[in-house]
Amino acid sequence: MANSLMRSGRYLLAGLTLAVLLPAIVQSASAQEAGARTRLERVVSQNREVNKRIANANALVSNDTAVESQPAPRSTRKSASTSAPAKGPYYVDFRARTAASWGHAFVWYGKTSEQAVNVAGLTPAGDTAAYVIGHMTLVPSETGASYGDLDPEYLTANYRVYLNEADAQRVFAYIKKLQANSPVWNAETFNCTGFIGEIASFMGLKVPHRWQRPEEYVNNLKAMNGGRQIVRLSPEE
Repeated sequence: MANSLMRSGRYLLAGLTLAVLLPAIVQSASAQEAGARTRLERVVSQNREVNKRIANANALVSNDTAVESQPAPRSTRKSASTSAPAKGPYYVDFRARTAASWGHAFVWYGKTSEQAVNVAGLTPAGDTAAYVIGHMTLVPSETGASYGDLDPEYLTANYRVYLNEADAQRVFAYIKKLQANSPVWNAETFNCTGFIGEIASFMGLKVPHRWQRPEEYVNNLKAMNGGRQIVRLSPEE
């Protein structure tokens, strides 16, 4: 009888112990399972991201290869016979720059394949006194390059037109003739805008009135002629 009670006590104690420990064991197992599931999900997510990046990279390479392998559109493969006409190997560039007063207008001219530039413009000869006197009467002039004509940082406006060789010879000869026949300067009558206007008129361009600031004059000269870049002189009579 005593042995039976002792065995029953042991069974009861074991049962109680199991009842106490079982929730902890189950909770620990559940936590371990949840942790393992989280790690597994993280690995799967990372694999999906890697696969996505690889797919995007492959698609990008495929698209680039396809673009390179495609022939150029017909419109971009025009033959020389259908391209825009050549501008011409010579040019006259009507220019305006800053100055201590209202500014200055002049021309560059020459051959497009050469760096050398010819300059023509009408300015008073001498110092500031000649410029001041030239607002009241005629003063001796200079018709070559003046200070700042070759410096791009002083440029405020320009309008370049192109010529073939035959027309360029005529225009360049006219410029030299105009320089030789412009011995005086006056702010109102024989001024720099009027000088380059004579050249533009000889080339068949429409010309604004001379009483404008040089920058405004060059911009208006370009606007009045629609910005055309190629000039063809009328045949000589």
